[in-house]
Amino acid sequence: MDSTGIWNWIREEAARVAVDEPHLRSLLEDVVLRQPCLGASLGVRLARKLAREDMTREELGPLLAGILRGEDQLVESVAHDLRAIVERDPACRSPLEPLLFFKGFMAISTYRISHFLWQRGRRELALYFQSLASEVFGVDIHPAARIGCGILLDHATSFVVGETAIIEDNVSILHEVTLGGTGKDSGDRHPIVRSGVLLGAGAKILGRVEIGEGAKVGAGSVVLNDVSPHSTVAGVPAVVVGVSREDAPALEMDQRLGCRGR
Repeated sequence: MDSTGIWNWIREEAARVAVDEPHLRSLLEDVVLRQPCLGASLGVRLARKLAREDMTREELGPLLAGILRGEDQLVESVAHDLRAIVERDPACRSPLEPLLFFKGFMAISTYRISHFLWQRGRRELALYFQSLASEVFGVDIHPAARIGCGILLDHATSFVVGETAIIEDNVSILHEVTLGGTGKDSGDRHPIVRSGVLLGAGAKILGRVEIGEGAKVGAGSVVLNDVSPHSTVAGVPAVVVGVSREDAPALEMDQRLGCRGR
């Protein structure tokens, strides 16, 4: 389902909820029902959430609209994130819910704005959006980090990503995960997370280590070395405890650490 399909689903749900829950009608009309597309809707939602004395909604709204207008790739990434949440989070019934209520989705969307600005040399404004996401959502992602699409950032609180980190497509990440460095080293010093990886709550991955495709990192683990594709690691420090049951643990969201076939 592309951004148009996701947007049509969001509008249908918004129209239904506006009837069923009139106390939310004003919010739904502003964020969804009066908007022409997903990009415009996201711009309004983020403007409402991020507005501060430093930059009011009246300033943020046009800025975000200008960034999102015509940026098809950015909006498609947002659509893939929404689809990932609906498909992987059993608590989510439609893409309207993360758009309105899930701070993990809003945090990763704010990162996408800051990364867009960073790539175009607007460093200070990119860092401003990073600081806003940290303050409002409790999520700190450096705008230079490279993050793919289809990302489920579940619960999100205390998620930290360093400047040179790379996260590929279709990765699922729970709260309190850190993709950090190991000190004052310069250059490429943060982790690489390949596609299909599941990072359990509280996992700390430190240094320029690579988490191979389809690997799984258990909750509370501290990873200091590379993890082979489709391996399951756990512990402090993390060691291999098995082989992932699934080809892409991120899609199944199975937190158990058992081996394939058990």
